[in-house]
Amino acid sequence: MAWEYSEKTKQLFMDAVHGKPGTHLGEIENPDGFGEHGSIACGDSMRFTFRVRRHPTDPTKDVITEARYLTFGCTSAIASSEALCTLIEQGGYTPIQALSITNEDIVKFLDGLPQQKIHCSVMGAEALESAVFNWAQKRGVDLESLGVRIHADEEKEGRIVCKCFGLSEPYLRRKIEELNLRTIPEITGATKAGGACMACHHAPGGLQDLLNEVWGASGTRLRVVPKVERQPPPEPAPSPPALSPYQYAKRIEKTIDEIVRPMLAHDGGDVEIIDIKDNLVFCRLEGACAGCASAGQTLKLMVEKTLKDLVDERIRVVQV
Repeated sequence: MAWEYSEKTKQLFMDAVHGKPGTHLGEIENPDGFGEHGSIACGDSMRFTFRVRRHPTDPTKDVITEARYLTFGCTSAIASSEALCTLIEQGGYTPIQALSITNEDIVKFLDGLPQQKIHCSVMGAEALESAVFNWAQKRGVDLESLGVRIHADEEKEGRIVCKCFGLSEPYLRRKIEELNLRTIPEITGATKAGGACMACHHAPGGLQDLLNEVWGASGTRLRVVPKVERQPPPEPAPSPPALSPYQYAKRIEKTIDEIVRPMLAHDGGDVEIIDIKDNLVFCRLEGACAGCASAGQTLKLMVEKTLKDLVDERIRVVQV
């Protein structure tokens, strides 16, 4: 079924894809900071750029005045990116101060995210860090001397633990500690590691071994922290009523008309629904998208991802 997003998350997503003034979907030309995180191959990728008002004598006092992003992600990835840009611009942060924004701040701004979508907020925070590293190089700022540790090359270094998403041991070990991840599902929700073939779950040197090394084989934290009283889990929300075949098809058509078509129209393209059979949606790209070499990617990364996210995660789009 569709993910349960907050009204704020859905509104930010809708505003962004429709290009509403004040939103941040796009890219800054000749930016002062440029960073990327994720992989197009795995379906979640983000490019983050920002511009600063330069201080005449002290680059550490540069202030970010504009932030933009491009992402191949889903509803939560776009909304998380919007939240990040808004927090930065409204806060009047320097690039170094912007690093204090965490994925928890992004989730709070959105009034929550489904647990399986937390990795989208992590992706934004990581892309920001990469962009700040780029700004520091351009401005000659020695981040290490300021006590700022940047992990810009972390995913390219060290042993690869999750081969499906190309995630390295140093990166996963850091996120386990930073986000207090205690189980394999929590790691997958925050980073996507282990979310595809699952071979890295219990392989030697895999996710469970990393958890044991960080927290101890018994799951006990290896460092002393204040004891926090554990709260009982919330009651699960009732399942929404099943849609009839007619309602199901109409929801697909509504999502295509209101979300997908406006995104394709920016590039002179369009999409036509040929047929809907159970969870299969048969589509044909039109206009500028019809003969594009990336038509297959467009159907998977834009059309199918949007329908999975807003209608039913079981949907598969078939190109006609």
